[in-house]
Amino acid sequence: VQLQASGGGLVQTGGSLGLSCAASTRIFSNYALGWFRQAPGQEREFVAAIDRSGATTAYADSVKGRFTISRDNAKNTVHLQLNSLKPEDTAVYYCASVLGSEYYYTPRQSFEYENWGQGTLVTVSS
Repeated sequence: VQLQASGGGLVQTGGSLGLSCAASTRIFSNYALGWFRQAPGQEREFVAAIDRSGATTAYADSVKGRFTISRDNAKNTVHLQLNSLKPEDTAVYYCASVLGSEYYYTPRQSFEYENWGQGTLVTVSS
């Protein structure tokens, strides 16, 4: 499956952005999906994940309460709404997918994912 992320940009502290990731697959609802980010000079880190149905989500502590992950299985897309942005949220954001047959499966480790998008840059100015 190919993933195409979009929606990044420059925003001021406290602002909001919406990221989207479109997937090219006929069985999108069979995939668990996640968002990761990588800041300059740092390792890629987990941001959020959502299970195949969209009913179960998981978040990194650093974004809990500010970011929201959702999916539209009819449109083969996963979204990440970023609110109350901080300069430390500046990073390239990547979407990822893994074929997961289990409900409630929201993987947090990058090695658990099979496919990755190209990334979209989010810059938060202070």
